[in-house]
Amino acid sequence: MAAQRTLGINGLGRIGKLTLWHHLGGDEFDRIVINLGRQVGTSLDSLAQYIAKDSTYGPLHRFLHGRSGVRDIEVVDEEAGLISAHGKELVILREARDPREIPWRRNGVELVVECTGTFRDPFAEPDAPRGSLRGHLAAGARVVVQSSPFKSKQKGHPLPDDAAILINGINEYQFEPGTHKLISAASCTTTALAHMMRPLLERDLTRNMITAGMSTVHAATPSQPVLDTVPKAGATDLRKSRGALDNVVITSTNAAAALEQVMPEIARIGFMADSVRIPTSSVSLIILNVTFQSETLPDGTVSVSREVINGIYSEAADAEARGLLRFSEEQNVSKDLLGEDAAVVIEGVETHTRTGFVDLRAPAQKAGAGSQCETLHVPLTHVKVFGWYDNEMGSYTHRLGELTEHVARSL
Repeated sequence: MAAQRTLGINGLGRIGKLTLWHHLGGDEFDRIVINLGRQVGTSLDSLAQYIAKDSTYGPLHRFLHGRSGVRDIEVVDEEAGLISAHGKELVILREARDPREIPWRRNGVELVVECTGTFRDPFAEPDAPRGSLRGHLAAGARVVVQSSPFKSKQKGHPLPDDAAILINGINEYQFEPGTHKLISAASCTTTALAHMMRPLLERDLTRNMITAGMSTVHAATPSQPVLDTVPKAGATDLRKSRGALDNVVITSTNAAAALEQVMPEIARIGFMADSVRIPTSSVSLIILNVTFQSETLPDGTVSVSREVINGIYSEAADAEARGLLRFSEEQNVSKDLLGEDAAVVIEGVETHTRTGFVDLRAPAQKAGAGSQCETLHVPLTHVKVFGWYDNEMGSYTHRLGELTEHVARSL
């Protein structure tokens, strides 16, 4: 009999719960050990009900099996923390909050997905007073996959040699077993943005961008309060304490900075990024703006056009990005993309380009004369591309799950 393949999940919030759903629908792991670090509800059945239902995605059994699905989750042993869910064993740990105190080793867990959002510093030591990512390693894990970007006070320092930022479908092949112990799967926005940028960067016509920027119109997240709250001590952005149900909130995103670490060629582009939170439960939209130096073709048109950009994305969706990027010529709204299993969906009907001309003065040498200046009439094309992504399940958690499975197969 083959040995049981076990996965550890620390935290069962939005991404932790949907990570569990992803792996319940897959074949990579037979057994999943979930650390909560506290009691839930009145009994283990309270947790079973939480796992089985979701306000955004509906019942677990329909997510797994569609309309023919039947609920299949029950408490097996309350005291031992055992739940059976759709043919897999779930072991629930309810004691330790500090990662180094979680009994991963005793439960046969070598790979942990860190989903609490609390432990994000790859430099922090295992015995850090408030816990750390490396605490999981001290507790028996060989590799930790973090479901969020790394965050450290040691800004500007290169990552430790045993840490890496990996996005499935972009650079997951860079995982080095035996070397990499801490992995960040970046963020939902960085994941979608990477898959929007990759087709442009891999083609000669669009590789040499002059500048780029993006705004994400982003669904609300659990970090936002439902109603206005008193700002925390030291809070500098007072908008983060305003109610998520009633407001459009301007905020920041580190998606562009994180993308530079995954795709270093981004660093030469003056890339700007910002975020606007809106009162929806999931599905977000990246508005990507890129400027190119075009060429004027013999027929008077320019080399970078709406048709060219859409053609690049359509080609990528059928070739190197198949299953990760989807090109749509329909008129979608956000709810249409809920649960869509793609890192990003390009809304082709909304791709726009506009070309203007700029006069550049450059020195030129003429026979028998001194240095003179000639004027170059250069066409610049501004491109706007819209990309949908289901920031919880379809775009992010599925890519996180696939990355986790890739790491598991590599160990």
